[in-house]
Amino acid sequence: LHEAQHIVEQKAGYFYQAEMLRLQGELTLQQEVRDWKTKTQLFTVEASSEALAAAEQYLLKAIEVARGQQARLFELRAVLSLCHLWRRQGKKQEAYGRLAAVYAWFTEGLDSVDLQEARALLDECS
Repeated sequence: LHEAQHIVEQKAGYFYQAEMLRLQGELTLQQEVRDWKTKTQLFTVEASSEALAAAEQYLLKAIEVARGQQARLFELRAVLSLCHLWRRQGKKQEAYGRLAAVYAWFTEGLDSVDLQEARALLDECS
């Protein structure tokens, strides 16, 4: 991912920076869980607080970058990832509020995968 980020910066400017940060946050959580599973041979695990905090920072930065670029779809994806993380942490109200504000921007394309996922998560957090 770091190599891809470098290539994107060189070839495409910073247009995909928010998406790269979101993916880094997602991978931070997945790597932590995979490493922990391997060491303990357990299948239900929770990421460490350090991994959760690092992932949250990547996601918040992704949201900030997307908002600065007015890249609504990338912001929606980053907010979705953040809200999934918050839901796992029991922060359903925060997740709902953040996601509802972003979801409200969209008036068309409501049948797209990203917006369907957002609607399902909003329903789950309400």
